[in-house]
Amino acid sequence: MRRIANCLVTTSLVLAGALVAGPLHAANLDAASQVDAVTVYPDGASVARVISLDLPAGDNTLIAKDFPMGLDPSSLRVEGEAGGRLTIGAIDARPPHPVAPANLPEIDKRIEALRDQREDLQGIISAAEARRKFAEHFAEASPVGIGEKGEARPVSEWRAAFSAVGDEVATADNAIRDATRKQRDIDREIARLEADRAAKPPSKLEVRIELASAAETKATLRVTYAVRSARWMPIYDARLDTGAKDRKPAIELVRRAEITQSTGEDWSNVALVVSTVRVARGGNAPDLNSLIVRYPQPPRPLAAAGKVFDSVQPRSVLAPAPAAEAVQQFRFGGGATMEEQQATAEIGAFQATFKIPGRVSVSANEGAKSLRISTATITPDLAVRAVPVIDPTAFLEASFVQADDAPLLPGQVSIYRDGIFVGRSRMATAAKDETVRLGFGVDDKVKIERTVVKRNEGSAGLIVTTSKTDERAFKTTVRNGHDFPIKVAIQDQLPVSENDDIVVEMLPSSTPATTTNLRDKRGVLEWAFEAKPGEVRDINFAWRMRWPKDKGVVMVPAG
Repeated sequence: MRRIANCLVTTSLVLAGALVAGPLHAANLDAASQVDAVTVYPDGASVARVISLDLPAGDNTLIAKDFPMGLDPSSLRVEGEAGGRLTIGAIDARPPHPVAPANLPEIDKRIEALRDQREDLQGIISAAEARRKFAEHFAEASPVGIGEKGEARPVSEWRAAFSAVGDEVATADNAIRDATRKQRDIDREIARLEADRAAKPPSKLEVRIELASAAETKATLRVTYAVRSARWMPIYDARLDTGAKDRKPAIELVRRAEITQSTGEDWSNVALVVSTVRVARGGNAPDLNSLIVRYPQPPRPLAAAGKVFDSVQPRSVLAPAPAAEAVQQFRFGGGATMEEQQATAEIGAFQATFKIPGRVSVSANEGAKSLRISTATITPDLAVRAVPVIDPTAFLEASFVQADDAPLLPGQVSIYRDGIFVGRSRMATAAKDETVRLGFGVDDKVKIERTVVKRNEGSAGLIVTTSKTDERAFKTTVRNGHDFPIKVAIQDQLPVSENDDIVVEMLPSSTPATTTNLRDKRGVLEWAFEAKPGEVRDINFAWRMRWPKDKGVVMVPAG
């Protein structure tokens, strides 16, 4: 137990339970707390609530009934400040007991009166049903066409009888319908009152904090806890000014935090921080079991189709399954002309935090809220990139070196080129000094055409055919329709063999590639050059593949 005077005291659920025994006859103090600060992580949040109270001398138990149900009780921590000596004891979190409504007698009287009304209506229904039954029986049992002496009645009297029977049945039916509708309304009101009468299940958690003060004092407690139903995701606005003859191109990269929370509590007027720390991944790397190589076991009799052998290890043993991506994201802002406030970044060795200026409100279950956390103006390198083997379209690409200490986290990017929205892309993770590439849509002034010059499949050998061959040649034509020079990068692929019997060679007629195995992708080639205004340039690419004649080959994309 720690005692202080005019300073800070801290305790926790674990320590308090071990070191401090709760008082036997502590006074209970009801108190209200208020959310003061929140730190949001990519997979959770840490919330700090403040409780201010006048604390009597002696042992007391503070009871706050406004904490969210979804908090992690083991994460509860309390700090306190007081004018005198203050001891913080045990901390306990529990759902409050269901409370019956205060106006229970009035609800019971109302339910009783409604049930009496329902019985009265049931009497009206019974009487009307009897009246209708009598009229129907009269119509069925009356002699047909015979008077008192057996003579025929006039037609006019039959019509009057029919009309009387019809009126009686209609009057009875109207009374039954009216009473039934009123009963239905009464049943709904009774159901509503019975729901109000029942004790409500708790929607908030009750937190109890044991306190001991040597004298009456004013105290301020700060209670922190973790919640899971909250997260933030990075989203970006990338606005490219392609420049002019007297102006270099520039990118305005706006980084935003998109925050969502369904914790059951509203964060109103709080100090907000977003952090890159992932709190749900745990503290340790996963354990790796031994990987054993052995001969496969013979299949078991009557095994179900598709059942794996015992020697095949499940994926979870070899590597953790990839986390599922969020499928829906939202974009906010981007078109506002007013200046937005930005966060203050604090970069540590293992994390980055962004403090949002001022006070912020984020209500529970209101959807995503987007806040700007940083803006950077970047001078990029522009190039037109195309992969004509798949699509001959030329795309404008901007690349730059990430210069911020805070890493760029993966997220959606809204792309603008010269003030026009051209689509959305994805930002890949980029640490400081890594290269970032963003596409900015189609460049219609650069025309690219890829044609097949030669395709020859045959056999090779002097006298006896020993192998098969496949020889292909392509020509890619690039035309720069701009009135200024522009960098161009064309990609193509050379087949890659993983078998010694399959030989692939690039033919001498090919234009030498600027880069081979682009970004460590085997066989991916790139031809990079600067195209002058109006220039037309051809890229020749040819290869030959040879393999044994008694075998067949296929070309498939790498996984």
